[in-house]
Amino acid sequence: MTKEPSGLFRTDGKRPDGLTLVPLQSGRSLCWDVTVTCPLAESYVTGSAREAGSAAELAASRKEEKYANIGSQYLFAPIAVETLGPLNTSAYQLFGNLGRKISLSSGDDREGAFLFQSFGASAALQRCLVT
Repeated sequence: MTKEPSGLFRTDGKRPDGLTLVPLQSGRSLCWDVTVTCPLAESYVTGSAREAGSAAELAASRKEEKYANIGSQYLFAPIAVETLGPLNTSAYQLFGNLGRKISLSSGDDREGAFLFQSFGASAALQRCLVT
């Protein structure tokens, strides 16, 4: 008996950080993988000097490449956050959509802000653990 859903593994045997049990869109579950980048690292500093969030965007695009072969029954969301704060664009969109869905369900318009705040607190904790 297999405990892991089929189709989630990459070619190297690794799998995403999380998966929703309830389908999110068009009958497909959402899976995600989170990465934290430091925009001051030598490999990111030039792009980060030009535009805030560029390290997160580059890390997210690398995650998308790694998970390109994930099963079509899943939606994949790369979540990349920089140690100085910015998220990648698709993560902002994901959290915005989730916040709206939670607000519709609860009736509280502040739920989206609470979601971003809780993620921000988690990212701040991660920054403390990394340094």
